[in-house]
Amino acid sequence: MKFVADLHIHSKYSRATSKEMNLESLDKWAKIKGIKVMGTGDFTHPAWFRELKAQLEPAEPGLYKFKNGTSETRFLLTAEISSIYSQGGKCRRIHNLVFAPSLEIAEKINVALSWQGNLESDGRPILGISSIELARLVFGISSEAVIIPAHAWTPWFSIFGSMSGFDSIEECFGEFAPRIFAFETGLSSDPAMNWRLSQLDRISFISNSDSHSAEKIGREANVFDTELSYNGIISAIKEKDPKKFLYTIEFFPEEGKYHYDGHRLCGVVFSPEESKKCKNICPKCGKPLTIGVMNRVDALADRPVGYQPEGRVPFKKLVPLNEIIAESLGVSVISKKVKAEYERLIGIFGTELHILLDVDLSEIKAQASAELADGLRRMREGNIYIRPGYDGEYGKVKIFNEEEPKVNREATLF
Repeated sequence: MKFVADLHIHSKYSRATSKEMNLESLDKWAKIKGIKVMGTGDFTHPAWFRELKAQLEPAEPGLYKFKNGTSETRFLLTAEISSIYSQGGKCRRIHNLVFAPSLEIAEKINVALSWQGNLESDGRPILGISSIELARLVFGISSEAVIIPAHAWTPWFSIFGSMSGFDSIEECFGEFAPRIFAFETGLSSDPAMNWRLSQLDRISFISNSDSHSAEKIGREANVFDTELSYNGIISAIKEKDPKKFLYTIEFFPEEGKYHYDGHRLCGVVFSPEESKKCKNICPKCGKPLTIGVMNRVDALADRPVGYQPEGRVPFKKLVPLNEIIAESLGVSVISKKVKAEYERLIGIFGTELHILLDVDLSEIKAQASAELADGLRRMREGNIYIRPGYDGEYGKVKIFNEEEPKVNREATLF
């Protein structure tokens, strides 16, 4: 069965997260986006876990659905743990995803983690437990549970982060490293960047939205053609078989908020080459730059840019539909015109991902405009303009060159 899965989101109980991040909203937007399986996020939070138990019931093995409902959305139990600890003489700040095969296993994990810190303080709890200790705890409860390093390159909070991470999976997870079979590339990197590290050849790369609002689910996701079940999904990820794990859906990594180096408060943004010339020091304030993902990948890579291994799961880079609509109309992305056109197109074509990936451009032109059709073509070809993100600032995407006459854009398409 072919389906889309977004396995990393946060509930309304996480900090800086929309109050609308509840199961009903996730179900609604999953249908709009074209997502079949949603991670629950935050199963460690007591109040959210109570809601999960009250509103969900078993569906396919290891997946859940709404009780007594007709919704086709499935939920897989997921959580993110923020670990802050000392190892190797350095302070480490590592975020890890935990997947559980059942509510019963999730509850056992929660009980064990409650001895490590306060689970009620945040949907993504901050605990003083190392990645090694977390693995020992989780795998000691269930051999079917999964740990996946989250947004693996984020400078401040990740396994390979420039500010507080490690240089290898083995260094981070010790004896449990062989049981780490996947990690999340994050918004600021894509699989191609990770292919440059031979140490990751055994690792499968997954992509998820890490969304804090329902409208942004699916901005990164995974496309499978496998059994609809917990074990079906986990096996497809572990095996890295492109016949079962079809591809990942990616941000253009330049759009991620930690792609380049820089200082947001100083307005300084540098490529890795420019940072090296400044010895990684901000020329305005004299403090160390926040070293971004591209620089960090360069530091650990042992293969050149553009290296393409055989047999790896491919990926497709997308721009959210509302952003393309906004540019085609020449208005703000939060405009009422954009919202109305977005809803109209969903009503015609079914889901956002179907529009972005599959709908014939001639149909887009017939139902909307040549401008929107050309915007989708450019996105599918990767022919866009991006000012890279840095130090917590998202990159700026432009589909069209403002100096290019509109008539030329239409001639290019048709």
